[in-house]
Amino acid sequence: MTDTIPVADKDRLDLARLTPWLEANVADFAGPIRYAKFAGGQSNPTYRIDSPSGAYVLRRKPFGSLLPSAHAVDREFRLIAGLHPTGFPVARPYALCHDEGVIGAVFYVMALVDGRSLWDGTLPDHAPAERMALYEAMVDTLADLHAVDYVAAGLGDYGRPGNYFARQVERWTRQYRASETEPMPEVERLIDFLPRTVPEQTRTAIVHGDYRIDNMIFAPAEPRVTAVLDWELSTLGDPLADFSYFLMSWVTEPEGRSGVKGQTGAATGIPTMEQVVARYCARTGRDGMPDLNWYFAYNLFRLTGIVQGIKKRIVDGTASSAQAERSAAQVHRLAAASWQFAQAAGA
Repeated sequence: MTDTIPVADKDRLDLARLTPWLEANVADFAGPIRYAKFAGGQSNPTYRIDSPSGAYVLRRKPFGSLLPSAHAVDREFRLIAGLHPTGFPVARPYALCHDEGVIGAVFYVMALVDGRSLWDGTLPDHAPAERMALYEAMVDTLADLHAVDYVAAGLGDYGRPGNYFARQVERWTRQYRASETEPMPEVERLIDFLPRTVPEQTRTAIVHGDYRIDNMIFAPAEPRVTAVLDWELSTLGDPLADFSYFLMSWVTEPEGRSGVKGQTGAATGIPTMEQVVARYCARTGRDGMPDLNWYFAYNLFRLTGIVQGIKKRIVDGTASSAQAERSAAQVHRLAAASWQFAQAAGA
């Protein structure tokens, strides 16, 4: 979220409409504005806005027709507006615009948080002690999120009641069906297996939905998370969904993103999965973890649904990122890996 790229014609904003809206709705905002698009993120296009009054971030829904419930920037805004007063590290929210007549889509504006974006989970430019400290900060921040009193934060109705995983398997099955472009046998097996075997839910918390190293901003010179980004998939649910998703990095080959498989231990400073589990459990008062294979299968099934949605947007011509085609090409690999974990879980 620090690198910007020139704005393509299809992603341009109507500054003649946007500038007066910002001046009317964002405290102390003053134009004129310059803007660029962040290179990361292919779901909700995100822009850096610079003006005489400061630097801001604008995040909008994609232009064009969208899947039901997808790209819920209004939910993102509500979530960070609830979390910000609690002290949890999120960007300061400024304003939400439902009027699509301003720029052609629903959007919101938040503060730009200064700091570091770390894309590669192996942290190649850091010493072992720095790596350990950064990972401990990530684990602690996730544990702190799961400890937030969501009712006191005004988010008591942010998610539906009932078993979170049951709802999510149903949701991502629908999303997959709505964006299906070709048959995939592994997905069909998963659609049969996962809903029959959902684990019991024992806790409810705010769930980020995409908690990984490249969705955070870190302080410039210390191992501290200053902002967690990209709350599009957030809801109330089982905190083990977030934690097991975070742990997916430990079973994912290093690929320049979050994967750290084979790179953990004292020599690198990246904590082992066992160390991460122990720290999270200690901070959240858990006495251990269930077998994680089902959770890994679920997380990969959900990623399959997300990437299939990207693939469908490519077909429809509405994908917003230059990385979209590379991501979409991974859909078969994700489905196969999900089924492998499902088999390890007893399928």
